[in-house]
Amino acid sequence: MKGRRRPTAVATIAALVIAAVVVLAVNLGGRGGKSASQPTAGQTASLSPGAAPAIPAPARGAYFGAWVRPALFSQEGYVGAVQTLQQQIGRRLDIVHIYLRQDATFPTPSDLAFVRQGSMLLVSWALNNSRGIVAGQYDASIRQRAQKLKALGKPVFLEWRWEMDRPNIRSVVGAPADYVAAWKHIRQVFAQQHVTNVAWVWCPTAKGFASGNAAAYYPGNNEVDWICADAYPGPGPQRSFADVVQPFLNWAAKHPRPIMIGEYGVPQSYGAQARAQWLRAAQQTVVRHPQIKALVYFDSNTTGTSPRTSFALDAGPLTVFRGIADNRYFNPRGLPVTQH
Repeated sequence: MKGRRRPTAVATIAALVIAAVVVLAVNLGGRGGKSASQPTAGQTASLSPGAAPAIPAPARGAYFGAWVRPALFSQEGYVGAVQTLQQQIGRRLDIVHIYLRQDATFPTPSDLAFVRQGSMLLVSWALNNSRGIVAGQYDASIRQRAQKLKALGKPVFLEWRWEMDRPNIRSVVGAPADYVAAWKHIRQVFAQQHVTNVAWVWCPTAKGFASGNAAAYYPGNNEVDWICADAYPGPGPQRSFADVVQPFLNWAAKHPRPIMIGEYGVPQSYGAQARAQWLRAAQQTVVRHPQIKALVYFDSNTTGTSPRTSFALDAGPLTVFRGIADNRYFNPRGLPVTQH
């Protein structure tokens, strides 16, 4: 089914976004692309596990979002990239995905522009060194991040150290027990800062559930608001979205938390027709699994211009992506959409 349409919606969004960037333009600092009252190791802070999450799951359907790689990594570039995609699909994104290096500036003018247009931020934060976190070495940085997120005054999805199960970052993540202890320590610091507008998203790779590695990093239901996986077909023969996510979905079915697909993409090496069909089938998989409550595309290339790691939307795939955006199931907030 189609959503209701309002031809002036995208133009209004563009005006708000451009105004925010003009007023607030500053350098991005450390943004990447893809003390008093310090808790100590073992100290417990009140995390209110029974409290309602900062961002509840929609009663029906799934939030729709994306990370959009800009042509130029600047504040205007970030906003322009998101705005272009929104114009192409005819509606605002529910979720705009951003990435923060360890001590990167937050919020930036582009972050504020996305919030002011009514989108929710999905913040992937790469604060590394789990053992150092538990030892309190990063408490000042964690407190600062907590205070900035609180001051934003809007609900935010927060992924600390996403894809923690990847072998190439094991030296900073440490063992699963180290990661879980660090997660709990960060939550303790946030609790002491009385941060209530953050929804905690735990997001390993979908591949990690097929291999059996990811589940060991789970901090527990009381520590997590949303469970998540990043889903890519990977090298080798073509694989469907359903095939990639099924091991994760099997695990998630045993945990009473809404699911987010925090990143997903179909590589350009599949060819335009197969990419379009892959996205159509992905949409059908999500609709068939109502526990999935958020779907966030990775509209970018991960390593240069290799077709195997290029997920940017173009031509046929973009048309299908717009069709997904136009489906009321992926518009649970009833955002206005424009005519084709």
